[in-house]
Amino acid sequence: MLRALVVVALGLVLLLKAPCADASSSAGQRFLCEGDPLEAIAFNGAVDAADIPNSTADTVPGAFLVLRWRQWNLQLPRTNNAGVPSYSDGRWWWQARDPEHPDFAQLRGNVEHYSCQRDQSGQASPE
Repeated sequence: MLRALVVVALGLVLLLKAPCADASSSAGQRFLCEGDPLEAIAFNGAVDAADIPNSTADTVPGAFLVLRWRQWNLQLPRTNNAGVPSYSDGRWWWQARDPEHPDFAQLRGNVEHYSCQRDQSGQASPE
């Protein structure tokens, strides 16, 4: 019984600590990728060492990006690549070198690049 209560309590704590749009470092940005709405929300995340090099665009390793696209909700950690921040979990990759046309790709098997552009319509975020 006590073990079940601890599991429930930990689950509630994790839900309360889960990232949400209110915790983001910036408001979600909306794009159309392959014609489908995509929302990108940046989070600074917990950072153990603030003196890590490559803090371009006020992000450091520990930051992450949430992408909501089609049926996916992807959480991509920030890479430590030099230059414009990029995010990847080894399968999905995102970089906004051109903020109007970010690079978005799936890196499994044959690399699949998705054409993206900023959504100017102001429509609601995808669910």
